[in-house]
Amino acid sequence: MAYRKKAYTLKEEIREDGIRYSIGFKDGQGNYHELEVSEQFFMEFRQMERRNRNLQQWDERHREFNEVWEETLNRRALRLPKTLDELLMDKERDELLYRLIDGLPEIQRRRFLLYYDYGFNYYQIGAMEHCNASAARNSVVIAREKIKAQMEKYLCA
Repeated sequence: MAYRKKAYTLKEEIREDGIRYSIGFKDGQGNYHELEVSEQFFMEFRQMERRNRNLQQWDERHREFNEVWEETLNRRALRLPKTLDELLMDKERDELLYRLIDGLPEIQRRRFLLYYDYGFNYYQIGAMEHCNASAARNSVVIAREKIKAQMEKYLCA
């Protein structure tokens, strides 16, 4: 990887008169230079190198190495998105359902929608419609059976 290539070299030479610390690098024209530096500067430079190396290693451990494409996301998804064919079938089925609901008699349609779309129970529907719960239930069940029969006829054809 390009970011791992260093633009400099650190040297520590042991001599008779002591230890010599230097940093070597190439300038913009490609000429090599070597600078003698103090021990403190040299040690700080080495610490900086270690911190950078640790950051790079952390980055490598936590970076995702594959491309995040739609296919990759689909493999990770809890529920796969629907295909275009499935979406079209769902839309067509929904349109048929709404058409069949519109074709119900007024009382059945109203009670059916109150039960399935608005989540009211039979007792609440009966209170709103001024009838008992069993009448509301029977109305909803009959409406559901009519819709189910017509949907099966359409879907099986």
